[in-house]
Amino acid sequence: MSSDNDFRIIISRIETYFIRRRDTEYYLQVVNDKYDETYNFFFNISPRGKRVHSIPLHTVEDYRLLYLEKLINKIFEKYQFSIKYDGFVGLRWPLSQELIQKRRHKDE
Repeated sequence: MSSDNDFRIIISRIETYFIRRRDTEYYLQVVNDKYDETYNFFFNISPRGKRVHSIPLHTVEDYRLLYLEKLINKIFEKYQFSIKYDGFVGLRWPLSQELIQKRRHKDE
């Protein structure tokens, strides 16, 4: 699947669930599935004082960090959500050379 297809799928699903509500945090979560060699995208909705609702958006099957970095940059141009990364400890983005995830999360 091309980055345009992955991008369109992710954006269309975000648009389905993104309803601006007061006292609600929205953020993306990207999970590195090393076993299936895929990247899984989730849209998390966190109303104040309530549990986080996590919605699966899409599985990206092109398992290259360069591809993922370009896809995320494209998504970030449209929506400036915070992004939580899981399963990327010690890995760096190929273009920017920034660390993707500094330390493991307690739920990893």
